[in-house]
This record gives sequence, C-alpha cells and structure tokens, in this order.
Amino acid sequence: MSDIIDFLKNEGVSEGILKDVTDFRLSHKVNPGLEKRIPVPRYNYYGAEIWEEALSAILSGENLLLVGPKATGKNVLAEGLSQAFGRPQWDISLYVNADAAALIGTDTFKNGEVSLRKGPILKCAEEGGFGILDEVNMAKNESLAVLHAALDFRHVIDVPGYERVELDEATRFIGTMNYGYAGTREINEALASRFMIIQMPVITEENLKKLISTNFSSLKDEYVSQFAELFTEIRKKCEGGEISSKALDLRGLLSAIHMMENGLGVNAALQLGIVNKCFDSYERQLVDDIITVRFPKNLKRDKIFK
Repeated sequence: MSDIIDFLKNEGVSEGILKDVTDFRLSHKVNPGLEKRIPVPRYNYYGAEIWEEALSAILSGENLLLVGPKATGKNVLAEGLSQAFGRPQWDISLYVNADAAALIGTDTFKNGEVSLRKGPILKCAEEGGFGILDEVNMAKNESLAVLHAALDFRHVIDVPGYERVELDEATRFIGTMNYGYAGTREINEALASRFMIIQMPVITEENLKKLISTNFSSLKDEYVSQFAELFTEIRKKCEGGEISSKALDLRGLLSAIHMMENGLGVNAALQLGIVNKCFDSYERQLVDDIITVRFPKNLKRDKIFK
C-alpha cells in the first residue's frame, strides 16, 4: 500500500484524497484468500488530475468509465485504482457474444442437484471487488442491461431462479472503451448514465519520459528522450492520417525496451514491438524509416544502457 500512496504523493495528488483512500482501505477488509487478486501493476499511470478525478469518483461510491483512444493508459489506471484501494480485481472481457449467463452465472449440476455457478460479476459483487469491464462497447447493449440495477442506486443483482444479491458497499465497476475499433458500437444512454466518465488524455512526452526512466533506470537519459520522441512522432503520423494506429503501441515499445535489456539489438526489438504490428508492407516501411532515422541499424544494447 505504501508504495502506491508514495507514488501518488509524488505525482501531486491531494493529501486529503489520499487520507480518504487510506481510510477506505482500513474500513473495508479483504476476505482471506482473495489478496492474490489485488493487482500489482507493472506500470504506473502518470497524471495527477486524472488520478484525483478517478479516486474522488470511487470514494463517492460511483462507477467509472474510462474513454479514450489507443495508448492512453485506460487499463493501467484501472489496475492502479484496484491497487490503491486494496480491492480484489475481476477482469471481465466483454465481447459481441457475451450474455447474462457469462456475466452473472449459469446453472450447473453438482452433487446431484442443480446449483448456480457464479460468474465474475456476481463474485465481484459479493466480495466487494473492483470489476474491470474491458471494452464495454463491444458487448451488446441488451447483455449489459442485466447490470443496470447493479450500477445504479439499487446496488443489487436479481439472479433469475435464485436469490437477490446485494452488492458489498466496496464494490465498484470500472469500464474501458475505445472508439473506432472493429466490432465496437455506441453504448446507450441508460448505461452511460450509470458511470462517471473520464475522457483519458494522450500521455504527454514529459510523462512518457517519466514512465520509461522509472521502469528502465539503467537506460541513458538521451535514449529515454529518443524513445519518448519516437512514440510522439508515431502518434503525430497517426493523427495526420499518414499511417494507421497499429504502430501506436505503448505496450509494444516498453516490451521492446525490455528485450533490449535482455540483449536483443535495438532495431530488432523495435521491429518486434512496433514495426511488425503493421501488416501493410508500405506502412511497415514508413514506420521502419521513422525508427532508422533515430536508431541506426547497428545500434547495440551496450550503447543505450549505462
């Protein structure tokens, strides 16, 4: 707990909000055996204003919907919130064929009788967990309608044929969604009204440098800047319509730097993490050219790490 709180202090998050987060953790214990569900994110989200908005919403008993383009840190922030509040997390991937049974539970035959095999939404509700609803706008609206009573002031889930389940008061749901992905759709007003919505901003170059330098402390400062500038340049090319967003992959960039740490050449790692995400040969060549300008083909690991 102290590590994430210290990180948030350093980011400039209000002391008052952090005290309330600490009080929340102390007053909502986690059932034994569920501690392993409390995430320890690989990366932290940088941005005090967004942190304060998100923490305040959850402290107020609200559910969150994180909306934004690719590589804005939606899932990183969602995991960070579960860690900050010390809550077990259920990751609920939504897809076009997701239905009520997949979310809440289904009948199963056990010990000679029919019983309910609880789904992730129901388990999360009973245990006071944080449910991460990944890509909310990929699921059918009629499937998500089963969550309406859980997400609004009623805080219940009525399971047909079984009991009416009241949500633990620590339960929160955090949805994420991208616009423009294949298979996505607009969410309806009834669902949107049940969330506090944060429009996730693009990561600034300054925060990107923080992210890279924090996770790769042996990386030379000049190359921290080079990698941050590379990502910013690719983003600008995407925004200008010169290339698609396939190469705009922050996870891919960070994974490439990890591979460089383990001895892979700089260009080879960037090929795997960024360039090869483009399946059009012309676009792949454009991205490769952007990289080659900054990182010569023969650049080795020992040149970029201290």
